[in-house]
Amino acid sequence: MSDSRLTSAETARPLAIVTGASSGIGYELARLFAQDGFDLVVAADTPLAEAKQAFESLGARVETLQTDLSTEEGVQSLYDLVSGRSVDALAANAGHGLGEGFLDQDFGDILHVINTNITGTTRLLHLVGRDMRTRGKGQILLTGSIAGLMPGAFAAVYNASKAYVDSFSFALRNELKDTGVSVTVLMPGPTDTEFFDRAGMEDTVVGQGKKMDPADVAKIGYHAMQRGEGDVVAGVMNKLQAATAAVTPQTALAEVHRRQAEPGGGKH
Repeated sequence: MSDSRLTSAETARPLAIVTGASSGIGYELARLFAQDGFDLVVAADTPLAEAKQAFESLGARVETLQTDLSTEEGVQSLYDLVSGRSVDALAANAGHGLGEGFLDQDFGDILHVINTNITGTTRLLHLVGRDMRTRGKGQILLTGSIAGLMPGAFAAVYNASKAYVDSFSFALRNELKDTGVSVTVLMPGPTDTEFFDRAGMEDTVVGQGKKMDPADVAKIGYHAMQRGEGDVVAGVMNKLQAATAAVTPQTALAEVHRRQAEPGGGKH
């Protein structure tokens, strides 16, 4: 269910759409938009009542939609909620992880990761991006991952989905370079969110290791978007890992990832 819609006459403030906004990086991104004077349309597959209250306390008008953005219906319902209004910024942050070996995963869970991280994200960008291009103005921030830079043994589908997001963002940025629409991809590493719990990766080395604060990650991505940068890796250690991944053989990277993501801390 959505809140009552805001008419264009009621809001002269810039408008941002943020997905995955109930917690973690998405919540922090929405908070930054609200602090900067944006009104918000926020979506997630979990309740948004507390987030809405927090964003409104910062002066934003907020519309919420709890929906499954892995579905065409979910994405279309979010787009319909915008109702033809000009979207100044889109933070496409919704995503799901999935741990364990590929052949041990439920295929329904696999499809949900693909349809959330790839299909739903692509569909939303196709709808909102066209409107931005027509207006000649807009900023798009995609939440990718440094996971997309390496083969994800024991998170194969998730890493592959983020490789898609990372690559897609650079291509779209190039296509839109003369249109007034900017595309930025935020590539965080392990972040202290509900991700590892929802992905079933609490018993892995990476799940139990040190993680970045989602507020810090969101600020890095938000400011990169404001500057119109193409990409940004959040965190010094993650920057080092990303640089190392660029010159390391894929087979070696897969083995490194295995040690980080194998269930049971990589021990039998």
